Amino acid sequence: MESYITGVQQAGIGVPDIDKYWPWYSKMFGLSVAIFDDRAEAALMTPYTGGEVHSRRAVLALNMAGGGGAEIWQFTSRTPGSCSFNPVYGDLGLFALKIKTRNIKSFVALAQSAKAEVSEILTDAKGRGYAWVKDPMGNIFQVVEISEGWFGENGNLTGGIFGAVIGVSSVDKSLPFYQTLLGKSGVVFDEEAKGDKFVDAGSPAVRRLVLSKTPGQVGAFSQLLGGIELELVERKDKAGKRIFDDTRYWGDCGFIHLCFDVLDMEPLQKVLNKAGHKFTIDSKGTFAMGEAGGRFAYVEDPDGALIELVETHKIPIMKKYGWFLDLTKRKGNKPLAKWMFKVLAMASPKAKAMD
Repeated sequence: MESYITGVQQAGIGVPDIDKYWPWYSKMFGLSVAIFDDRAEAALMTPYTGGEVHSRRAVLALNMAGGGGAEIWQFTSRTPGSCSFNPVYGDLGLFALKIKTRNIKSFVALAQSAKAEVSEILTDAKGRGYAWVKDPMGNIFQVVEISEGWFGENGNLTGGIFGAVIGVSSVDKSLPFYQTLLGKSGVVFDEEAKGDKFVDAGSPAVRRLVLSKTPGQVGAFSQLLGGIELELVERKDKAGKRIFDDTRYWGDCGFIHLCFDVLDMEPLQKVLNKAGHKFTIDSKGTFAMGEAGGRFAYVEDPDGALIELVETHKIPIMKKYGWFLDLTKRKGNKPLAKWMFKVLAMASPKAKAMD
């Protein structure tokens, strides 16, 4: 199957105050380099914001060791809401974001020293060590020890976001959607097991399937973003609750979308349309996000989880000197040179240190 997705570009995290929470994501996950810090109206998102146009501030923060970023998102025109219940493993939608680490023992020690709520070290069906950790708002992250697919060494224990734990009503129903979306991918493991007590509120039996896409060599950001891993979780005891229910706006506190970097939006749209998954939002042309820009679209998985798709057209390398890279004029689809990302990181604003 043709693949039009290179990696996880970012995941949206709604917060009540970017300046308060960004330092935590920087300390815990190395998400410290801002590709953009933008204030604007979210005019195209009204289907998910109560039919009204709302204003927001958004920071796209990257860890240059590799992996996707976090789009830390704050309403500026309304007080953000939050989920009316505490989601548990197998509830429907974006339950947790996956972060890779070089050393899970060292990461858990870091989390404990920062007084974060963190689980014991666990082992998955592939034999990898992992742990769950909660941010100050109670959002859950799964930190997995991975040796391959790193972009560089920058002193951080972790890389960026490389996937998500997604609750589904039926693995069999959701798997074709994600396989169609990712293109070339494979099942790492598919098992029935008890959930982890840190996240499941009573250890219900679950089916969990992990779908993986290995890092590619096609696409400007393919080496930086690395591979993709999605964990689909289906509760066996009862139907899970929908995390992004009708009472919540896109942009409210919590995980608001999972975003993939797209090589070519037009053929991907045709593939998804043929499979019965139409875009619910589509900017169609280039949409500015601060100094960056590109075409973006949204599609829902079978249970309504919001998946963002972005075909990047422009990024700032050194904004101060007017150096912007127009990706629409590049010949071929080779990865960008590593030195460009180093220059971008040096020239970009950084998160403040935690108090």
